[in-house]
Amino acid sequence: MKPLTRLRLQLTLWYAGVLMLILLVLGFGLFRAIRHQISRQLDLSLEAAAHSLEQAARVREVERAQTRGPVADAVEELHIPDRTLYFFDSAGGAIIPSTVPPEMASVARRAAQTGSVNLTIDGPGDHDTRVHAERFTGGTGTRYVALATADRVELEDQYASLIETLAAGALAALVLVAAGGWFLVRQSTAPIERSMDRMRRFMADAAHELRTPVTILRTRADLALDQARDPDRDTALLQAVAREAGRIGAIVGDLLTLARADAGERPLAQERVFLDDLAADTVNDLRPLADRRGVTVAVGSFEECAVRGDPVPLRQLLRILLDNAIKFTPAGGRVRIDASVEKGTPTVRVVDTGIGIPADQLPHVFERFYRGEQARRAGEGNEGAGLGLAIARWIADAHQAKIDISSNGSGTEVVVRFPAEV
Repeated sequence: MKPLTRLRLQLTLWYAGVLMLILLVLGFGLFRAIRHQISRQLDLSLEAAAHSLEQAARVREVERAQTRGPVADAVEELHIPDRTLYFFDSAGGAIIPSTVPPEMASVARRAAQTGSVNLTIDGPGDHDTRVHAERFTGGTGTRYVALATADRVELEDQYASLIETLAAGALAALVLVAAGGWFLVRQSTAPIERSMDRMRRFMADAAHELRTPVTILRTRADLALDQARDPDRDTALLQAVAREAGRIGAIVGDLLTLARADAGERPLAQERVFLDDLAADTVNDLRPLADRRGVTVAVGSFEECAVRGDPVPLRQLLRILLDNAIKFTPAGGRVRIDASVEKGTPTVRVVDTGIGIPADQLPHVFERFYRGEQARRAGEGNEGAGLGLAIARWIADAHQAKIDISSNGSGTEVVVRFPAEV
């Protein structure tokens, strides 16, 4: 199993485990709250049944007082589904029915003394009984006790149904959480995977770029060791070694710049910088290179362009853009650099009449070590390793600038737009 896949699985399991723990805690709390509410509803139902018994008892008194002959007993005729009713006198003696379980008589006596009683009586097996008894006064002033009971199996059935519902909900939530967690983990680790892929590609490209000059150095050194000393040949050899060492040094320097940029170890100064001055200095620095290659460097629109930033990397940015334009423009071509304020935006524009960049390669030109085949052929003998534009992109991003590159197949234009100075 790949390390990233294992990491995703571990994160998903942790995510599902934490969510399941939360669901268990919430489910337990919800179960306790609903259980209390169900028990309370049962007690209210028993109280209502006792009140119905009280009303029937008062009707019984009235009917007996007004009728001399036998009459229907309202208490005996009162029936409430799933409820058992008992009617006692003030001393706890059973009236209806005439024979009652001893524990019910005991509850009645307690209610006669205290006014009301709510309790659960343990029965055989799981058949516990919930009891409500309360004392009341009839229409003639006589005191009685009304008692109502219910089998708690009714509650247990509701609890079982509640537990099943909560368990089914928790299981469904767990499945959804696991699926959603895996999706979110994949989404969240996708940048890591891309970063790792870029890092692997970066290391492979770095090794490839460094291997060539190192191989050349070793080959020349081995060749020199096998030959007799000759001043002219040794001079040429050492010059070649110096060139390759310089190329290695340039690649390592660029790699160090990018590594520090990635690690945030390259703090940038924030001072007022004039892009037109930096552009003019860069043109003067690179004009000898352009003259050697037979390329004309022209200064186009120039006006005062002030931005906030670090002059050292900004100078490096302009040097990279102008150096690339010169290197990939054939002899007799032209390179133009503009520094102006376009619609309130400080802008640097570098335009050349070089080999251009194919449209399918434009999205990749800022990638590290990327050099198109056309650029490789045109740039043979150059010391570049395909890191310049990557560094340029980092410098632009660090200054909140936007860098764009376009090509029509016979030339390239690079535009860098900086935020206006505040």
